[in-house]
Amino acid sequence: MLKKIPVDQLRLGMFLARVEGRWLDHPFWRASFAIERVEVLAQLRECGVKECWIDVARGLDVAAPAASAPAAPPASLHAPAPPARRTLDEELQAAAAVCRRGREAVVGLFTEARLGRALEVERCAPLVEQIAESVFRNPDALVSLARLKTRDDYTYLHSVAVCALMVSLGRQLGLDDEACRQAGLAGLVHDIGKAAMPLAVLNKPGKLSEQEFGIMRGHPQAGHDLLAGSPDATPAMLDVTLHHHERIDGAGYPHQLAGDAITRLVRMGAVCDVYDAITSDRPYKAGWDPAESIARMASWKGHFDEDILKAFVRGLGIYPTGSLVRLASGKLAVVVEQNPQLPVAPVVKVFFSTKSQMPIAPQRVDLARPQCSDRIVGRHERAKGEFPQIDELWAGAEAQRRHR
Repeated sequence: MLKKIPVDQLRLGMFLARVEGRWLDHPFWRASFAIERVEVLAQLRECGVKECWIDVARGLDVAAPAASAPAAPPASLHAPAPPARRTLDEELQAAAAVCRRGREAVVGLFTEARLGRALEVERCAPLVEQIAESVFRNPDALVSLARLKTRDDYTYLHSVAVCALMVSLGRQLGLDDEACRQAGLAGLVHDIGKAAMPLAVLNKPGKLSEQEFGIMRGHPQAGHDLLAGSPDATPAMLDVTLHHHERIDGAGYPHQLAGDAITRLVRMGAVCDVYDAITSDRPYKAGWDPAESIARMASWKGHFDEDILKAFVRGLGIYPTGSLVRLASGKLAVVVEQNPQLPVAPVVKVFFSTKSQMPIAPQRVDLARPQCSDRIVGRHERAKGEFPQIDELWAGAEAQRRHR
């Protein structure tokens, strides 16, 4: 049960569900965690926000004795145990294998579509289950790894990435496991209409002309038509496939839907689709840094549902894994793992000194540790070709080799 309380009544052992106020005005974008550390409690009290929401079913209540432990909610006797949490390094290897299987499955779907066969979407259910399990074990691994695409892989791994992002976002929005999997399946097939696009346009190694872009704008309707012939297609899949390019302000396509005419699942799909597209390298444009992409998406008024985007950022972090950041010490670092309790203080790998303009031995630093005196002061924009090893620093050479 959620309860709204003044921030000064927070104490260790409570479970913070949400911080009141505009989501860009305080450092706790990813605000859904147990308060277990004194420094986190101090930051909450000093961040300038007056009120917050606690979940008394998952932590202490205001009136509860400090020594008592919160009662655990009754669990279903038939519910499977949730996957054990893994570190990013532990999950990356499994995520690389899932990415590879995902690419093969999407290639198979596109091949069926191009041959005019009815799509057997249900065959992808085991894959979506594997993607969901990976996301549940560690949401950063598969979501981040799927960003690393070659030109030939983009269309297929984009579908895998959107599937993983939909699962992660669904969890942030409080969907149950089955609803998360259904959201993931919709994400996996959302771009199937590209199978009906001319290959010369789809695989063009450069920016599309206005005429070519007009052709590509037909892929949502083409995808809907392809799925409509499949006995396995659900209304959710059809809706996300047809409308994932709609915008809240009505400026999207193909039907210029606006506001409440756009379903929540489609709003989720729109955010996930754009984030993966702008963070991925394309033949004509290098992908944007993950943190830069989050900031830009937040600035596009009328494009996305603000509450959905807010939940999306809570899931990825203000500095998503793979972001290049500048530290107060003058060093550059890449974000390698999130600290859910302190989203502005992730785990980073330091590798370059801006003072000496020289590389330094990579060192893993947890910015949330009380004894750590360094902090992030902003994003670092890479010049073209600068730091080509950046992905290897967070993903590891073996994970990249198996993934590509």
